[in-house]
Formats: sequence, structure tokens, C-alpha cells
Amino acid sequence: MSSTGQGRTPTLFAESHDGVLIAYRVHSSGEADAASPPVLLVHGFASNASVTWEGTGWVQALSSAHRSVITVDLRGHGESDKPIDADAYAPERLGGDLLAVLDSAGVDQVDVIGYSMGNRVVSGFATLAPERVRRVVIGGAGPIELFASWDLEEARGVLLRDEPSHNPVIEQVLRPAIAAGADREAMLACIEGVSGSPLSIPGDIPTLFVAGEADPVPAGVRELALEWDSDLVTIPGRDHVSTLTARAFKDAAIAFLAEKSAASEE
Repeated sequence: MSSTGQGRTPTLFAESHDGVLIAYRVHSSGEADAASPPVLLVHGFASNASVTWEGTGWVQALSSAHRSVITVDLRGHGESDKPIDADAYAPERLGGDLLAVLDSAGVDQVDVIGYSMGNRVVSGFATLAPERVRRVVIGGAGPIELFASWDLEEARGVLLRDEPSHNPVIEQVLRPAIAAGADREAMLACIEGVSGSPLSIPGDIPTLFVAGEADPVPAGVRELALEWDSDLVTIPGRDHVSTLTARAFKDAAIAFLAEKSAASEE
């Protein structure tokens, strides 16, 4: 484990099983509840931990609820390494990155909050090491993986040749990322590697779904929540971006993660 940066939350690096370095931060609080595991926050596509979780007040909200927090930049994003091979973004590899972060941080078990594509990474992690996951909050995601509905050649044209796409969602997702300076080849590899990956959490891990009422991305989430016998919280008037900032999302997640499982009470 190595670190860079200054301040109270320096960037640390965990080496994944295939040699990729994964950036993460441990946000500790002197008032953290020692009886509760840290909360691992997993961002979505073309973002990073700072934008998704720090800038939207999630880290502060969890700290105020006396929870320690681990934020991670997924491979291909933020300060993490950015391989350009699609195979490097297979769900099991992405899940392995989270396991490497926990091992590097010396953490045995976590609660997890994922958002958007990050939930496919959470799925890979929970499938790989279910004993390391106590509870999961799935935000902004449903049974349909977004990239599977894209024409990958159109995405390739946008990213590598600056060609327009006929799909407005491809334009809406990729153009801001390009403007922000994201690595184009890494983004394409991520799209190709994640496309069609399942949303699957082992059945004995309690799971909460959260979705904005105006968000088309988690289509089918209500039916999936019923199938899994999980609760679903819908946020009125919120789309895919604004759901993330909603106080109602934070409150629902914090309350759910504060619940004790039957096993922990024995």
C-alpha cells in the first residue's frame, strides 16, 4: 500500500490481482461507531469518488452518522490505473479491485453503497467474497445493464473519432466525460467489458434499492425488488443525476445500514 497527497484523507493505492493500482481513501472519524463496519462507496461510469461521494455530501452525511467511509476510484477512472483492454473490466476483475482495497485497508467487512454502473462492480465483489459484505444499497440501477442497449460501434465512433451518435443517451453520457478530459480508450474498454453484466447480490445479504421517479436507468427495479424481497425507496421528481444528491437517498441509506441483521443480534 502506498499513498500520495496531503490533508486528512490522502490517496492510497491497492494493487489488484492483475497488477492494476486502485486509488482509494479512508475517511475516518473519531466518533465512528466501532460496532459498525466501514461504508464502502462505489461510483458509476465516467465519474470518480471525489465527484460522486465527496462533492455531493455523502462522506459528510455518513461521518455525521458516526460511520467511517472508504471511497474508491474504479479502474479506468480518477487516480486509478486505466487499462485499455476490455477484458480488464470484466465484473470479476472489477469486483476483485474492491477486495484488494479492503485487504489493503485491513478491513474485514463493509456495508456497501453503489450508484449506477458501480452496482455491477458491487455485484462482482459480493459474488466473489460474500462474507466481506454485510449490507448493500443499490442506487440508480436495475436489472437492465445500460451499455447492453448501446450500439458499441457508435460509442466507439464518439470516443475515438468524435463522430456523432444517433442515441441521445450515448451523447449525454460520453460528451461531458470527454469534455472533462476522461481517458477515451479506457472509457471504451470499460463500456465493452461491463456491457451486459448482471446485477446479482447473494440472497442472504440484505439489500435496499433506491431510484429516482424520473430516472429511466433503473427500469424494472420495482419488479426486481419484489423478486428479491427487498425494499425500494423512490425519490419524487429526481432523475439519474439529481437522485444522487437527494437528502432522502442519504437518509434512507443511512437508516438501512444502521439496521442489525438477525445473525449479529445472536
